[in-house]
Formats: sequence, C-alpha cells, structure tokens
Amino acid sequence: MREPALVGFFVLIAAALLIGTILAVSGAFTHGGVPFHTYFKSAGGLMPGAMVRYGGMEAGKVDAVHVDPKDSTRIEIDFRVRPNIPVKTDSIAKITALGALSDNYVEIGTGKKDSPLAPPGSELKSAETLGIADLGDLIGSLTPVAKQTMQTLNQRLTELQVTIARVNDLLNDRNRANIGGSLGNLNAMLAEDRPKVSASLTNVQTASAKLAPLLDNLKKTMDEANTTLEHVDSLVVENRQDIRTIVVELKQTLLTASSLMEQLKSTTDNNADNIDQIIVNIRVTTENMKELTDSLKANPSLLIRGSARKDRKPGQK
Repeated sequence: MREPALVGFFVLIAAALLIGTILAVSGAFTHGGVPFHTYFKSAGGLMPGAMVRYGGMEAGKVDAVHVDPKDSTRIEIDFRVRPNIPVKTDSIAKITALGALSDNYVEIGTGKKDSPLAPPGSELKSAETLGIADLGDLIGSLTPVAKQTMQTLNQRLTELQVTIARVNDLLNDRNRANIGGSLGNLNAMLAEDRPKVSASLTNVQTASAKLAPLLDNLKKTMDEANTTLEHVDSLVVENRQDIRTIVVELKQTLLTASSLMEQLKSTTDNNADNIDQIIVNIRVTTENMKELTDSLKANPSLLIRGSARKDRKPGQK
C-alpha cells in the first residue's frame, strides 16, 4: 500500500507543477504592473500571455485579446508593463515579430525624450502592421496599374522608333551634303561682304563725326541770332506794339528751333550705333538679294534641284 501512495503523491506533485507552469506562462500570476490598452484592426495571432516589449526589450505581458464592445471593427488588447518602464503619451504600439518564424508580440515605442508619462490604464496610439496577406492584396491591386504602365511604355517606345527613323531619314548623306554646301556658300558670302561692310561702317562713322561740328555751328548761329534780336528789341519803340509782337514770336520760334536741334543732336548721338547697324544690315541684305537674283537668273533650276548642273546642249542626252 505504501508504494502506490508514493506514486500517487509524486503524480499529484507533477500535475501541480505542470499546472503552475502553464498558469505562469499564460500570465495568470502576473497581475502586477501598470495596465494599458490599445486597438488594432487585426490582432495578428496574439494570445493572452504574449510578450510586450519596450524599445525591443522585454517589458510585460498581454492580459486579454477581445473584440471592442463599442466598435466591432477593431480588436482591443489589454496588457501590463513593469512599473519601471517609462511608457510615454506619444508612445506607439504595434504588432511585430523578431523574425519570419517567430511569434508576434506587442512593441511599445519609446516616444520623445521630453514627453510626459502615460497615466495607468490609458489608451496608447497604435500603428497597423502590413501582414503577408495584406501584402499580397496590395500586389494584386498594383497589377492592373503595372500592366497599363507597360502598355503605355510600349507605345512610347514605338513612337520613339518612328521618330528615330524620321530623324535618320532627314540626316541622310544627301541632306548632309546639301547642308555642308549651304554653309560653305554662306562663309564665302560673308568673306566677300566683310570688306564692303567695313568700308560702309567707316563712311558712317565719318559722316557722324562731321555731323557733330555742323550741329555745334548751328547752335552757335542760333545763339548769335537770339542776341541780335535782343538788341533789335531794345531799339524798337514801345508804342510799336505790332513790331514787338513779331519780334517776340520770332524769338520764341528761335528758342523752339534751338531746343529741337538739341534733341536732334542727342538722338543722333544715342542712336549712332543703331543707325550704323541698320545701314550695315540694309547693305548686306541688298548684296545677298542681288547675288540670289543673279544666281536664279543664271540658273533657275536651283529652285527645283537644289544644286547647279550644266545645261544640256541640243543633241546631247
């Protein structure tokens, strides 16, 4: 009778140890700590007794996981952390895992340094974690967009090939030769017209230099005439009102003419460069039009063929 009793005693002790271990792992004995709660759209497989970490280190356990009685679209998770864990009001709770094959746990963010501590029993803000199923749905939703993008890209590549073909057709050997010949003709025309342009500029500068003394002489003459009229005005008898009126009007006319001459001189000085450039442009344009007219008179086929060819004589093939 003694041996069965000992066996039964050891079986009871083993069962008690097993039950105690299960309760300890499930958190039944860990009622101490600071309680908090948060909400998620998905619990991510969390069970009561799951790990709670603060900044990656172990900080507490999950007490309960259940549907929020006020909102059936979210899951409420109650958990506790040790009293020495500084959970802040801006700490963010999220469900994550240490590895691909490890269990999920609740991670509590450390928040900012100067943020106040969260009061016990308060709600912490949560951040949803993208799961594997959500990732698959996201990839599936992006498939039509990626397909449309590939179709658009293929269309743009086709258009680019057509554009490249057209550019290659424009830049063939014949067109390059024509462009080279045109540039050569332009250089020859510029080389031929450069002495004429220089001579025209010299003439314009000489004329401008001669115009300035003439304007100065005219101004001096106007001043002398004005002085003479002042002397004549002093000789006119006061009772000859008609003569005085004529003299006054003549003086005003001379003053106006003097002002106009000043403006003409200023305008000429300020626009000397523009006048020179206009004369040069007119001369170059005239020479180019003359050469073009002579070329077309000598060989009208340039308008069609684009290059000079010898005219065939009667009897030649």
